[in-house]
Amino acid sequence: MLRRLVILALVLSVATVSLARASGSGTAEPAAAELEAAEPAATEPPVTEPPVTEPPATEPPPATEPPPVPLIIPDGVTIGGIPVGGMTGEQATLLVASAFDEPLRLRHGRTRWTVRPDLLGARANVEAAVAAALVAPLGASIDLPVVIKGGVLRGYVESLDEAFSRPAKDSTLRLVKLKPRISEAKPGFELAASRMVAALSRALRQGERGPISLEGKAIKPAVTPRSFDRVIVIRRDSKRLFLYRGEQFWRKFGVATGQASFPTPIGRFSIAVMWKNPWWYPPPSPWAKDEKPVPPGPGNPLGTRWMGLTAPYVGIHGTPDSWSIGYSASHGCIRMLIPDAEWLFDHVRVGTTVFIVAK
Repeated sequence: MLRRLVILALVLSVATVSLARASGSGTAEPAAAELEAAEPAATEPPVTEPPVTEPPATEPPPATEPPPVPLIIPDGVTIGGIPVGGMTGEQATLLVASAFDEPLRLRHGRTRWTVRPDLLGARANVEAAVAAALVAPLGASIDLPVVIKGGVLRGYVESLDEAFSRPAKDSTLRLVKLKPRISEAKPGFELAASRMVAALSRALRQGERGPISLEGKAIKPAVTPRSFDRVIVIRRDSKRLFLYRGEQFWRKFGVATGQASFPTPIGRFSIAVMWKNPWWYPPPSPWAKDEKPVPPGPGNPLGTRWMGLTAPYVGIHGTPDSWSIGYSASHGCIRMLIPDAEWLFDHVRVGTTVFIVAK
């Protein structure tokens, strides 16, 4: 009986422990709980999250109006002759300003050059012209206002005058190796300053860019190569007279020249007078003191032709003394055979240049 009571007590004890474990309560394992409390368990640091911040409040952008539509110049409109129809004001301004800034082209003879409008003192009011074009009717022609500083423009014209105005250059005649040489004549030029100022002003205002020729007049040379169509060269010591057409040799003649006591003068002269069948008048010289004038005729010492030079009392003439040709026999004149003198007389004129050289 006692044994059954002990067994029953054990069974009840086991059941009580099982119920305690199942319910998670009770004091069935106090030793284990105390052991865990005696040894602190390793722990991780607490995880902290950053504070959450809200973005600052911003005001919504104000409502904007759509950009204005640019004005367009009506079709067919021109500014200073430049088509600008269908363009915006900005486009037309760039086009017209660029066209006005184009340099003017000038010329004189074979010389060509350019000059910018601003160097002529010119300025175009492009903005005003474009503003007028924007409100103009279809096909309207708008003038481009141009302002010109007169002092600047006149100063430029004065520089042209200094550069291009010049006197005419006459032909010159000289001997080179005993032969005539003639330089070319060159015309001069005189700039018409007032007309040139007007021409440049007109071009700037009307949009012309040239080429613009200089205003003025050509000045003709007084002496040209034709002025020396006949040239005589007398070689005193060689007793020869050479006739040239300009620089070209034409004919040669034998002559007599002055005696040693009355030498033919050396230098450059010209024919001053020409007489047919001349009278001979004694010169104011001791050798002719008792001589009388001789009328035209076979015995006249001048023959039938006299070509008096600018050298006093010296001339080219015929002579009845044909024997003297080739000698120093005269009183300073140049003697020729009568037929030769007549031929020469017909082929020269008053003003013909005569060179007398020593050789």
